[in-house]
Amino acid sequence: MFRPSRLVVAALTLLVSAGTVFAGAPQAPAAPAAGSTPPPALASDPGPPRQDGRRTMGRFVPNLFRGTIGIVSTDNVKPLIIGGAATGIGSIFDDDVADAIADPSHEFGKSFESGASPAVIGGVVAVLFATGRTVDGPRYRAMTYDWMHAFLINAGYTTLLKEVVHRERPNGEDHLSFPSGHASNAFALAAVAERHYGWKAGLPAYTLASLVAVSRLQRNKHYLSDVMAGATLGYIVGRTVVRVNGKPLVAPHGGSRLSLSPVIGRRTRGLVARVEF
Repeated sequence: MFRPSRLVVAALTLLVSAGTVFAGAPQAPAAPAAGSTPPPALASDPGPPRQDGRRTMGRFVPNLFRGTIGIVSTDNVKPLIIGGAATGIGSIFDDDVADAIADPSHEFGKSFESGASPAVIGGVVAVLFATGRTVDGPRYRAMTYDWMHAFLINAGYTTLLKEVVHRERPNGEDHLSFPSGHASNAFALAAVAERHYGWKAGLPAYTLASLVAVSRLQRNKHYLSDVMAGATLGYIVGRTVVRVNGKPLVAPHGGSRLSLSPVIGRRTRGLVARVEF
């Protein structure tokens, strides 16, 4: 019997692997002019260098840091307000939704719990990240790079919030209910896919992420407000990673810049240093 848990992993892998198809096949080189002699092929010619911009292995850790602090940005104010409002409204219906949906023994919830667990998703993302370093499709390479960053950054923020909020799960299992890690993971990856490939990838990705969120309600592991908060966090993380990693490698002014500004007050003397990169 084909269980939904396998469907989750298969659909996720298929969605990202199809990125090379979305990106389009590479164009064939132009034919040489009539009467000209084509240059000899060089077996050792490595071909044109990949244009990865910031998304290189050498910049992996600095980019990870940029993405982590990049969450605090005016670009995220709107989704934060909308998601926060949705979470607040959802909290009003937490108990009602739990009573209507919770069915811990149902196979739907069980399958998504295992198939979309952080361990499984992390493994899939790691494999796709590795394959992305070896292919020439620029969008696929960029998306798998951003997926790895989104997964790691989301894991950090989700864990931090769980420990700080310390909300008890509806089934009383522990105090790590808020926010939903399954939901935040799913929506972070969906946001990255949508940013790179548009809604042809975003629509199925967000649909799959929504099913993951619903499964957490059915398993009685989270309240409605938990999954709403997780979806909001994941979406913000995903869009932030793509925005930060997509910035030009060289700043418009020609590179990094250090500026010094004096601070003079009635009882204050100082110097403020500002670094732009």
